[in-house]
Amino acid sequence: MRPKDTTGMINTIIRNSLDNPEDYIIGFADLNGLIKDSAYPYGIVIGKRLDNNIIDSIINGPTLEYLNYYKSVNNQLSAIIHDIGNKIADNGFACKIVEPSNDASDTEDKDYELTLRTPVSHKMIGTRAGLGWICKTDLFISKRFGPRLRLVSLLTDYPLEVSELPINKSRCGTCSECVDHCPAKAATGTLWDIYTDRDLFFNAHKCRDTCRELTKSRLHLDSSTCGICISVCPIGKTKHGR
Repeated sequence: MRPKDTTGMINTIIRNSLDNPEDYIIGFADLNGLIKDSAYPYGIVIGKRLDNNIIDSIINGPTLEYLNYYKSVNNQLSAIIHDIGNKIADNGFACKIVEPSNDASDTEDKDYELTLRTPVSHKMIGTRAGLGWICKTDLFISKRFGPRLRLVSLLTDYPLEVSELPINKSRCGTCSECVDHCPAKAATGTLWDIYTDRDLFFNAHKCRDTCRELTKSRLHLDSSTCGICISVCPIGKTKHGR
């Protein structure tokens, strides 16, 4: 029979896999009933803080530095979560890695192209772990770093102890900075909660298509990256001393 509490062991595994633990947030989530046909009812989510200078340089659209950085951080998170997954498996627990979300133009998944939804959402795991909420432009807003982070997740069948209460609704209030600055005008301004479907407050296709246009016109690349909403969020700016 497995021991009841391995949270300390898993915390140690995670922290030993991180280059600088202060640059990351870690959360454990109970996902029972939230992922269809899943054999892994618990989740681990990790967020890596993004470089403020690179984010602050995003004014009217994506920069080449941000695009390259975005991919580099995704690669770092992928390596980290594979290392963690291997160590958890070595301790006898089943797990499934959820890779960092990639540039939407990189996928060949036809279902994703139709819906712009993934089977497992890092943001959903983050809210269930109590690390943050979803803003009006569908960003994950962490309590510690605001939106200036990238996420990666791992699913497991081991009953982890959840240390934070889930966050069930937005804490953005009347702020509309991301809505006002969105070049795609993709957000309605409606606040997120766990009962509100994404399509009721945010048009992901408008966002993706405008991002493609911006990266094509500004960087002459076939990609779909923007970053304006991350840059203008007051929560992110406050977190690094503005």
